[in-house]
Amino acid sequence: MGPFLVVAALIAAALLLVYRLLRSSYGKTLHASTSPAVNGTQKDPYIDIQSLPAEFDWAATPPLKVWPFKPKYHLSMALENIDISSFIEIDNTYRNRMQIRRAVMDEHREATLQCNSVAGPAVLEFYDWMLSTYLPKRFPSIYKPIVTPLGPPLYNTVSGTDLPVRPTSPLAALETLGEHVDTDFLFLLPSSTAPDGSPIYHLQAFVTCFPAGFSTREKCGKPLAAIHAPVPGYVAKLEKSMDRFFARIEVGKMVRRSNWSISTDDRLFSDGGNHMYADADQGKPIETNNKTLDVGQPELDRKIEEQTRDVVVEDCRLRCERQTLHRLQKTGALVFAFKTYLYRLDEVKKEGLGPVLAEAIEGLGKGSVPDMAFYKRGVVWGEKVVAYLNS
Repeated sequence: MGPFLVVAALIAAALLLVYRLLRSSYGKTLHASTSPAVNGTQKDPYIDIQSLPAEFDWAATPPLKVWPFKPKYHLSMALENIDISSFIEIDNTYRNRMQIRRAVMDEHREATLQCNSVAGPAVLEFYDWMLSTYLPKRFPSIYKPIVTPLGPPLYNTVSGTDLPVRPTSPLAALETLGEHVDTDFLFLLPSSTAPDGSPIYHLQAFVTCFPAGFSTREKCGKPLAAIHAPVPGYVAKLEKSMDRFFARIEVGKMVRRSNWSISTDDRLFSDGGNHMYADADQGKPIETNNKTLDVGQPELDRKIEEQTRDVVVEDCRLRCERQTLHRLQKTGALVFAFKTYLYRLDEVKKEGLGPVLAEAIEGLGKGSVPDMAFYKRGVVWGEKVVAYLNS
C-alpha cells in the first residue's frame, strides 16, 4: 500500500470515528431529556419507540378504517391517550401518496409550507427526533440509517432517496417531512396571553398537503379561536376547554381523535369547497370560493339547489382524519398531526355500514350543534348520498 493510500485510509477511519462519536453524542443529548422514572426505571417515551414486527410489509397493509361517525353529531374533543410509538401510520397507499404530496408541494408551495421565525427551533427539534429516532425505530424496513462518515442519516427504501441529516432551513425540514411521511404537521406555540394569564397557542408553522377544505396559509399566525371561528358551536362548547387542554398537555403524552365529512370529489388537496362557509364571520362566503354561500342571502335555497344538481354520488368520498397532538420536549411547542383517509361510498356499503353512515349524515343536524349540517354542506350532498347508502 502506497503512502497516499495509507493517508486516505487513516482519514477515512478518522472521519468514521468522528461520525460515530457525533451520532453517539447526539443520541445522548436527546436521551438526556427524559420522563420521570417509572417504578425506578428511567423511561423516555420519545426514545423507547416500539418497532413494528419484522414481517411488517407496508405494500400489503391496507389503510385503517377510521370511521368515527355516530347517530347524532355532538361537537366535542373526544380524545383518547395513545402510545407515542403509534404516532405515524403507513399503508399500501404510501408510494402513491408520496408522489401526490411532492406534486402538491410543487404546485401549491405557499399553501402547503409555511414557517414563521418563532417556530424554527420547534420544527428543527421535531425533524431531528423524527429522523434520528422515531422513523428508523418504528419503520426500520422503510427508513434505514446510513452508516457512512459523510452520508445522510436516513435512506428511504421505498422512494430510493436520502433524507438530509441537517436541513438548510426549517422550511426545508418541513418539505422533507412532507415528501417522506404521509402525515401533515402543524406547529403551535404560546404566542399571546388570556385575561387569566394562561397561554394562548397560535399556529406558527405547517406542512399540510391535504387540507380538508380550508386554507392553512390564511390561518398561520392565528390563535385557536380564530382558526376555528367558522365552526358553529366552537366558541360556546369548545374554545375554553381547548385552550386549557393545549396549555396543560404534558411532555410524553400523546392524544388522538378522529373526524369525518363527505367530500363531493376525490381531491386530497382541498383548500376550499368542503364547507358551506369559512369566513371568520360565521355564515359569510369566501370571494375566491364559489361553493361557499352567504347564509343571509335571499336566494340561498336556489343556490343550494344549483349545487345539489352538480353532486355525482359516484364521485363522493367519505373523508376522515386520524389526528394526534403532543408536546415537544425541548421547545415545548405542540405538534398537531393528521393523516387523511378517503373511502369510496361503495366501500362503506360493502362493509355493511351504508345505513350507519346514512344515519350519521342525517344526525348532523340533530346533535348538539344543528348548524353543523349546513356548515359541512350536508344540505347540498346529503339527500343524494343518504339515498345511495340506503339503497
